[in-house]
Amino acid sequence: MTLQTPYYLIDKEKLLRNMEKVAYVRQHSGAKALLALKCFATWSVFDVMRHYMDGTTSSSLNEVKLGRSRFGGETHAYSVAWADHEIDEVIASSDKIIFNSIGQFRRFEQRTEGLNRGLRLNPQVSSSSFDLADPARPFSRLGEWSGDEIEAVVGQINGFMIHNNCENSDFGLFSDMLDRIEELFGSFLQRVEWVSLGGGIHFTGEEYPLDQFCQRLKAFADKYGVQVYLEPGEASITRSTTLEVTVLDTLYNGKDLAIVDSSIEAHMLDLLIYREKAKIEPNSGPHSFMICGKSCLAGDIFGEFQFPERLSPGDRLSIQDAAGYTMVKKNWFNGVRMPSIAIRESDGSIRLVREFTYADYEQSLS
Repeated sequence: MTLQTPYYLIDKEKLLRNMEKVAYVRQHSGAKALLALKCFATWSVFDVMRHYMDGTTSSSLNEVKLGRSRFGGETHAYSVAWADHEIDEVIASSDKIIFNSIGQFRRFEQRTEGLNRGLRLNPQVSSSSFDLADPARPFSRLGEWSGDEIEAVVGQINGFMIHNNCENSDFGLFSDMLDRIEELFGSFLQRVEWVSLGGGIHFTGEEYPLDQFCQRLKAFADKYGVQVYLEPGEASITRSTTLEVTVLDTLYNGKDLAIVDSSIEAHMLDLLIYREKAKIEPNSGPHSFMICGKSCLAGDIFGEFQFPERLSPGDRLSIQDAAGYTMVKKNWFNGVRMPSIAIRESDGSIRLVREFTYADYEQSLS
């Protein structure tokens, strides 16, 4: 099938490779795995993923409802702050509700009585190299760290959520930070039923020491008598998806430039936020081109890459690793055509699952 670019192309076989590693960790560590919908919420492949994962975790009421209705399994409801008008719907749609602060817990204590309740803890250390994304940054609003305040509510809490890993592919660093968590919160951990260690652990990456990871998780669970949860987002879908684009124009302005029918601000926003460049493979050859988006933003640039031949209008490019924090963040900036979503099935056929039209653009406004 030939589709009009741009479109995200999810490869089921590549997705399954990640799912098989998730299943391995579940089997050998005893941990449960929840898909982090803040990273990836394309429900057209949930029918595949739900066989390898235990449910979903959220950051908002909408994600709670999507997880419950489209994925199934356990539905964990976390938000930095719940609003009065949404809390009853959150309760009705979730198995566990996790509060970011003791203030929020107290606010909704009576309304959530009888529900499995959690509290986010902040160990004040993380693996993030970006202040913007560092949950342990100074003055962070993400979670509680005062032992005295936690002590006052621990008897009413069923579990804890601790998210301090960010794109962490270093098992040693993960283990060291878990040591820190144990030092700070060990006396509380043994008094609850479950502990979520959050996401950001790149355990599906190549050469990650899965067996050591499983042993560390199992030892932690056994020591404190808790059910461990993991919340893989990127780890679930890494390297499973491409953003397919077409070259629209080429020009020279001190460097060879190629403009494509996509935009990092609209379609791969994290590249702009974190000043990263996209991935194009094999990225080799004698011809260097800066690949640019078609929006009016001067810095709408995918990066500079090498090609075996000079690029021309009509050439197709595949932007690699385009699943995480893309489809959940895509927007209508400049009215640029929204990428469709397609799936490459195991037999190699490509199935279009969603195409966005002018009506979608118009109806997103008022």
